[in-house]
Amino acid sequence: MARYTGPVCKLCRREGEKLFLKGEKCFTPKCPMERRAYPPGEHGRFSGRPSRQSDYSRQLRGKQKAKRIYGVLERQFRRYFRDAQRRKGLTGLNLLQILETRLDNIVYRLGFASSRNQARQLVSHGHFMVNDQRNNVPSTILNPGDTIGVREESKQRTYFKTLKQAEDTRTPPAWVESNLNNLSGRVIRLPERAEIDGNLNEQLIVEYYSR
Repeated sequence: MARYTGPVCKLCRREGEKLFLKGEKCFTPKCPMERRAYPPGEHGRFSGRPSRQSDYSRQLRGKQKAKRIYGVLERQFRRYFRDAQRRKGLTGLNLLQILETRLDNIVYRLGFASSRNQARQLVSHGHFMVNDQRNNVPSTILNPGDTIGVREESKQRTYFKTLKQAEDTRTPPAWVESNLNNLSGRVIRLPERAEIDGNLNEQLIVEYYSR
C-alpha cells in the first residue's frame, strides 16, 4: 500500500495554505504555517511566490492540492480520474465524490479520527467493519446505504473509549450519519458539491488531465 511518508507540514507550506493534515495541531500556534508561511527548501524564505502563474502551474497546483488533502498518490489519483470520466455527470464532481467516499475519508468525516492520516492508520490496523465485514483497506469506495462501525474488540481500546465519552466538536456533513455512542455510521447519499471542501478547484484538475 503506497503512501507518502515524508513531513506533511511541508506539503502545506508548498501549497501556501493549511491543508489540515495534522488534525488538532493545525489549529495551534505549533503549526508550521503559523511560524514559517513560506515554501520549504533552502531558498524558500527568499524566493517569494510568483505574482502571476501560467495555466499549467495553476492546474498542477490544483491537482497536487487535492492529492495531498486526500492522501492519494499520482497513479491512484489518475485512476480515480478515469473512473470519474466514465461516470455520468460532471467529471470534476464525480472525482471529488469518489475521493470523499473512500473509507478513510468517511472515518474522518464521521468524527472517528482528527485527520485523514489518522483515519487511514486506524483502518489499516483493522479497527472498522463495513457492512458487518472487517475491512482494513483505506481506499475502499463506499456507496449510499453502506454502514461502518468499530469492531467490538476495538471498542475496548482506550482511544475508542475516550472517543465515545468525549463531546463531538466537529459536526458530520449531512450526507453521512454518525453515532458516537455506538461508534457507528452510515453513508446516506453521495455528497453534493457545496458539501465538499470549497478550497478545491476540480476544474483545474480536469484541465490538467485533458491537456
